[in-house]
Amino acid sequence: MSIYATLWRLKFPRDGEDYIGCEWIEVIAQGVPAHIGSPTPGFGYEDGDPYGEFLPPPLLTDEEGEHEYMRAVVFVTEDRVKGTVRHPQEYANPLLVLSGEEYATISFEVLHQRICGALRGERSRLIAHLLGPGTSKLLYEDGTSRENDVEE
Repeated sequence: MSIYATLWRLKFPRDGEDYIGCEWIEVIAQGVPAHIGSPTPGFGYEDGDPYGEFLPPPLLTDEEGEHEYMRAVVFVTEDRVKGTVRHPQEYANPLLVLSGEEYATISFEVLHQRICGALRGERSRLIAHLLGPGTSKLLYEDGTSRENDVEE
């Protein structure tokens, strides 16, 4: 059984940069309910939190296991790998992990920027896309560029 519940799936530019001809990848938001790993008596975690090494701290829930926020939201790509040496419920390379409160209060604009930044990784940010007949050129912040074929 999984500790995650799928909240949504959206397509993002694979390299975190949107340009004509870019590849797209599905990003999945996986919510972790507040009661997972909860210190609330009766939920079976009195001996410690089995998810504490890879999730934000658990939330103290009421007697029914309810809380205003989820414990966490983990963002992964469609080619995700679940299960690590440390724990079978851990995603090997999540793009981003937010607390439930942070997820509930973050704007979509900021969330989009953070996901695209995670997809881009250490690569320089795209600053311009020059279009010509049948070709385009991508210009990056670090001064590099890349020719890109465009289907007409």
